[in-house]
Amino acid sequence: MTTQQHAIGSGFGVRSTTSDVLAGIDLSGKLALVTGGYSGLGLETTRALAGAGAHVVVPARRRSTAVEALGGIEGVEVAELDLADLDSVRAFAEEFLASGRGIDILINNAGIMAAPETRVGPGWEAQFAINHLGHYALTNRLWPAIARSGARVVSVSSNGHQLSDVHWDDPHFERHAYDKWQAYGQAKTANALFALHLDAQGRNAGVRAFSVHPGTIATQLGRHMSPEELAELTETIDTSPTNVGWKTPEEGAATQVWAATSPRLAGMGGVYCEDCDIAEPAPEGTELGGGVSAWATDPERAARLWALSAELTGVDAFAS
Repeated sequence: MTTQQHAIGSGFGVRSTTSDVLAGIDLSGKLALVTGGYSGLGLETTRALAGAGAHVVVPARRRSTAVEALGGIEGVEVAELDLADLDSVRAFAEEFLASGRGIDILINNAGIMAAPETRVGPGWEAQFAINHLGHYALTNRLWPAIARSGARVVSVSSNGHQLSDVHWDDPHFERHAYDKWQAYGQAKTANALFALHLDAQGRNAGVRAFSVHPGTIATQLGRHMSPEELAELTETIDTSPTNVGWKTPEEGAATQVWAATSPRLAGMGGVYCEDCDIAEPAPEGTELGGGVSAWATDPERAARLWALSAELTGVDAFAS
């Protein structure tokens, strides 16, 4: 099978900003939903989409914090959602669907990184649960609104996916010692595989899905790490042969905004993007570098993850 996982010469690059990729694009009349859209790259994404005319819904676990952070940005509404709680996901989705609105852009942006071992829901490992399963359940429950508008869905992954494939025999680290970086890598691989299978399932409804690596940006994502750990991670990134340097938040948010809006991606989907273009396959053994690992672009793994996620959450919009 021919893969689309190759750069298309988008005209943008590592230093492109949200303003650059949205130049000439009018999102008036469009509805975008951005999880975690009130801090870090999510806030920059919300600001950019709203500035281009979109109405942006920001589901937030910390609603008062979100309202304060988004103050002054027109065209934004805040709702309550805790991705670690599937009852909260269901309640939010039911309320949104009751409004009768369609979704033109869904950016599954919220996430945690290198968290200490934490259990949520029925004992699920938190990084896999919040970064992947919560977004899986949310997207499936919102499917009628997503399909109605033929939306683009963007799953925010990371080159951290290169640290680990899915731990198929023990995704919640119940039988093996917990490793926060393996858990993070697994969750980011899951984000990419989710987009791959959603695109395959949804394209007949006009829905296309993409995963993205934002780049290396100094945000609050590293709040669970000690100063020593942050320094070690910084050195690893800075000495990578494919390191392109640290990005500003506006540069970091650009790839997800580009994937959500670029006319160059019309008729395409299921690919992993970085630096405002489709990424190239990464050489075997790459860690925290450029490109995408083979295990994150494997359709069979993507279908297997979808089946596992449906079993765990009890939700599958495409179940016959």
